[in-house]
Amino acid sequence: VQLVESGGGTVQAGNSLKLSCKMSERPFSSRAMAWFRQAPGKEREFVAGIWWAGNPVRYADSVKGRFAMSKDGAKNTIYLEMNNLKPEDTAVYYCAGRTGSPVTGAADYRDWGQGTQVTVSS
Repeated sequence: VQLVESGGGTVQAGNSLKLSCKMSERPFSSRAMAWFRQAPGKEREFVAGIWWAGNPVRYADSVKGRFAMSKDGAKNTIYLEMNNLKPEDTAVYYCAGRTGSPVTGAADYRDWGQGTQVTVSS
């Protein structure tokens, strides 16, 4: 499965961005899709994840209440709407896929996109 992210950019703190991840094929219902991010000098960290079948989204504590993950089955696309952005949200954002539950460990995901840069200025 190929994953292609888009929607990154540079914004001021407090503003919003919406990322997209287009998949080359429709995932099976047993698949989980997730968003991760990696800031310079830091490990890749889990942001949000969802079963393709549509169970509630799982979020990292650092983004709860500000970020919203959603999916469009007709377009084989997942989204990450990011509101009230902070400078600490600056990172390369990746979408990822695996068979099984939306766990938080990056090593558990097999499929990865190329990433899209998000920069938040203060």
